[in-house]
Amino acid sequence: MKKKKRKRIIIILLLIVIGFLFSLKNNSKVKIKDKAFIEMIINNTFEKENFIDKIITKTIEITNPVKLWSINYKEEEKIKEVSNTNKSPTIYLYNTHQSEEYEETTFQDISVNPTVIMNNYIMEDILKKNGYEVVVEEQSIKDILNQNRWKYNESYKASRYLLEQSIIKYPSLEYFIDIHRDSLTKDKTTITINDKNYAKILFIVGMENANYQENLTFTEKINNIINNKYPNLSKGIYKKSGPGVNGVYNQDFNSKTILVEIGGFQNNPEEVLNTAVAFTNCFLEAINE
Repeated sequence: MKKKKRKRIIIILLLIVIGFLFSLKNNSKVKIKDKAFIEMIINNTFEKENFIDKIITKTIEITNPVKLWSINYKEEEKIKEVSNTNKSPTIYLYNTHQSEEYEETTFQDISVNPTVIMNNYIMEDILKKNGYEVVVEEQSIKDILNQNRWKYNESYKASRYLLEQSIIKYPSLEYFIDIHRDSLTKDKTTITINDKNYAKILFIVGMENANYQENLTFTEKINNIINNKYPNLSKGIYKKSGPGVNGVYNQDFNSKTILVEIGGFQNNPEEVLNTAVAFTNCFLEAINE
């Protein structure tokens, strides 16, 4: 009888431990699907079922509907509509460092970490509404690194492969935008303009390739428009060359290959989305002039 009682106690304790661990798991941060996340913001659809099925990459029980920000970027920023009937893709959006995350954002029962990839989809939506066909790269940089036994610091080799594949598949592509995130603290990556918070922008131009002058000129054009419309939103253009730096950043691939950092690891999604909209509008103005 004592053995049975001891066994019953052990089973009960084990169940308690399992329940405790499961509750911790349910309250841990989870990865989200950036594309679905942006689609729900655009369409203002945040139902509980949609959030579970479309946003979270692993199953989790949510006891209450999740309320996201009251963002409707179409009202927040007036998007200049232009006439463009070109139906072949001309703009390619990608992220050499796809795993760069923004500030952890806590909701009812979970925390989520959007990545730099979220910028791609908000930009895609605006560009398409302005008549431009866009290719958003969704292949995994990590998978390419693993398949080739490359290290993380060789990520530009992986994104170079994707660039070369993209131009074979879509010869009409003209503009290539590599979107990153800064590693500085929030006080250095955030600005308030007209009572709205934005994640600051920084452009990177590699000076060690044959196209650097053309890329620099094009980047300066976009940067000047940003400075006129959103003073101090851009931290400028960081020209990189010399020992210990990449110096190319695949910008030898095309004369209109841009590397832009939007915000930093402590910026929240609302600040990032405000900037993604602002950047895209300025980019549209630059290519439409």
